[in-house]
Order: sequence, then structure tokens, then C-alpha cells
Amino acid sequence: MIKYKLCCKKCKLLFDSWFASSLEYEKLKKKNFLNCHNCGSEKVEKTLMAPKLLNKSWQRDMKKRNYRYKKIDEKIIEYQKFIKENFEYVGENFAYEARSIHYKNKKKDKGIYGIVSKEELKDLSDEGIETELIPWLEDKKN
Repeated sequence: MIKYKLCCKKCKLLFDSWFASSLEYEKLKKKNFLNCHNCGSEKVEKTLMAPKLLNKSWQRDMKKRNYRYKKIDEKIIEYQKFIKENFEYVGENFAYEARSIHYKNKKKDKGIYGIVSKEELKDLSDEGIETELIPWLEDKKN
């Protein structure tokens, strides 16, 4: 990915845009697919840009950031372990099972967890069925 600072020649607006590569930018430019989001003009050009240089403070910031993400991942893994040990996995049948429990007063020895789409999750909420969406990290044992 590459980020360019672009300038509209008509209204003089400066804005940033991301491209897959410099060749992708050139291809889009040649086909007149680039336009100004302010005035709609297709007269959009790259401007001069300074490269971002990495320095010691940037490296320190990245180490802190990586440490924080590692701690968050560890906490998510801890939650996942608890859920796997104390809840029943119902896979893609989560919405069906949740409705069965809610409407049929079906008693379960354990709570359930599984996979549900955002639409199904919204529908469950609209029906008054309480659910929680938690981040889930895939096992990387392959």
C-alpha cells in the first residue's frame, strides 16, 4: 500500500488517498477514475511528498504498542479458555439454539457460544434475546 497526497487543480483541495501500488495509481489516473470529493473534478494530481523516516522514538512507540496488543491478546485467550470450559459450542446453530432456549424455555446445563452473523445478532436483540459479542482469536497451531 502507498499513500499519496493529492491536489485538486480546480478547487485546490489537498487530501490523502491510499493505493495498492504506484502502478495502481497510474492506472486509475489514466482511466480518469480519480476525482475530487469536494468538487467532483477529475483534475487531480499527486503533490510532492517527503518520505517517512523511522527513528528511535518511533521504534519505542511500536514496542509499547506491540506490548499493549500482546496483553490484550492474552486477556482474550484467557476469556476464550473460560468460555470453552464452561459453555457449549453450538457452531453455526447459535441463533437457532438461542431462540430455542428463549422461546421454548429449554433448559441447558451450560450456556452456549457459537457463530452468528451481524444480521442474526441484531434480530436476536430485536426479539429481546440477550447476547454478547466478544472478540475471538483463531488458534494458530498449524
